[in-house]
Amino acid sequence: MTLRLSGVGLTHANGAPALHDIDLAVAHGERVAIIGPSGAGKTTLLRLLATALRPTGGQFELLGSTPWALPPRARQRLRARIGLIHQAPPLPPRQRVITAVGAGRLGQWSLGRALLNLVCPLDRHGTRDALARLDLADKLFARCDQLSGGQLQRVGIARVLYQEPALILADEPVSAMDPVLAGHTLALLNREAAEGGITLLASLHAVELALGHFQRIIGVRDGRIAFDRPASEVGRAELDALYTNEQLQTPAPAVAPAAPMLQIPRC
Repeated sequence: MTLRLSGVGLTHANGAPALHDIDLAVAHGERVAIIGPSGAGKTTLLRLLATALRPTGGQFELLGSTPWALPPRARQRLRARIGLIHQAPPLPPRQRVITAVGAGRLGQWSLGRALLNLVCPLDRHGTRDALARLDLADKLFARCDQLSGGQLQRVGIARVLYQEPALILADEPVSAMDPVLAGHTLALLNREAAEGGITLLASLHAVELALGHFQRIIGVRDGRIAFDRPASEVGRAELDALYTNEQLQTPAPAVAPAAPMLQIPRC
């Protein structure tokens, strides 16, 4: 089991409750989409799973450990096994793409090697290969501030693929991409996770992308899990209830066919 939460809750320091009685189990290699309206708690849940937030109640197991029972260094090693894909990747504007992607393995390297990589990237072939999977090999030496929002998101995904983590947590990973590119990118991410035996959890605002690319869907509303079931069993009534007072982004709950795979040239 990659992760298990039992009765997990989280209350912010100001006393505002964020998550309530979360029961969740995700097996090794599963690929799961998390959907729900804005402010439902999707990002907070992913941050908790990444051990960026500490639960205020319940039981939490992650990658065979109880994270908050570990000493700080052991918890840091645990975090190195988790790949984080952000909606807006935290990439320094003047940083070269090759360095940004190479940073995916900083948690696995010694301090000396990590510092050397900042001055002289150590694995040009490996970083280029990760970028090529996302059709960005020609951006290897570009600066991050020369890229579009969608390209930056793909650089963030390439960095995680280069990291080769046991668990990927993706928060709105394709929000800056057009629908066709978003579909291609999610198909690639799912394929890479499947081939690498990586567990993948992705929060998505676009319901049609979640239904079209993930077999398991978790609906979150008001900090609670509203439903957790196969995509083929998610009905219109459940989606209407989940998105009450928020316009739904898909006309029907039927599973959309996955986008065809990109034919990416190998450089």
